Amino acid sequence: MVAAFEGWNDAADAATSTVDHLLEEWDAEIFAELDPEEFYDFQAVRPVIAPSENGSRDIVWPTPTLYLAHPPGHDRDVLLLRAVEPNYRWQAFCASVVELAQAAGVQELITLGALLADTPHTRPVPVTGSTNDPVLMERLSLDQSRYTGPIGITSVLSDVAARAGMATAGIWAAVPHYVAEPPCYKATLGLLGALEDAIGVGLPQGVLREMSEAWQRGADELMDQDEDLLDYVRTLENERDAGDTPEASGDAIAREFERYLRRRGSDDA
Repeated sequence: MVAAFEGWNDAADAATSTVDHLLEEWDAEIFAELDPEEFYDFQAVRPVIAPSENGSRDIVWPTPTLYLAHPPGHDRDVLLLRAVEPNYRWQAFCASVVELAQAAGVQELITLGALLADTPHTRPVPVTGSTNDPVLMERLSLDQSRYTGPIGITSVLSDVAARAGMATAGIWAAVPHYVAEPPCYKATLGLLGALEDAIGVGLPQGVLREMSEAWQRGADELMDQDEDLLDYVRTLENERDAGDTPEASGDAIAREFERYLRRRGSDDA
């Protein structure tokens, strides 16, 4: 199961955009929905009026939804959870999600998140991860998160799932804080690559590569028009480059090549 939540855990919508991308690419279908009445303050997360297929207008509630996807060419099904971070009863919410996941036979949970950080947009998006499972740790090949402090619903969901016997991992992308307006396709593409490593299944990139390059050009233009921002980005680049080692760069190249081989294998299948 792969889960992402709008709100605190989703800088520049990078995490939920990753799930949205897979929902579209895999043509996923609804598996289950949770009653939003139990978990949301509708003054904080308001329902909306939207047109329906028959031409009328319907109220759409912020309903946590689990989707079932069948990745082409693979024998593993994937549940995708897309929701707004709940306002109430987090433990009960997570217990309900884990119960549904267990009923579907889920053995691994991957949560996605994104945060704002002092990172230059001109370098690869930093992606960190944490896991309770040695197999997932080997697959992830990411820096282990050392974060301490306030947490979001992804951490609680992982904890409840781990207590139920699931292997869990959390993957986070760092979004440059000075270009934080959504969407950030470069961060979404970074999460997609790390997710591919975690589940060991080739994931379709679709138009994400193109959109990421367009986002990069837009951020470059913004930097070129502001000398103060240009100086700031150069400082971030120097700090980032000073911390990178040749071994780390080689590992990144190797991971990208492995992803390419997985995607090509998926396309051939």
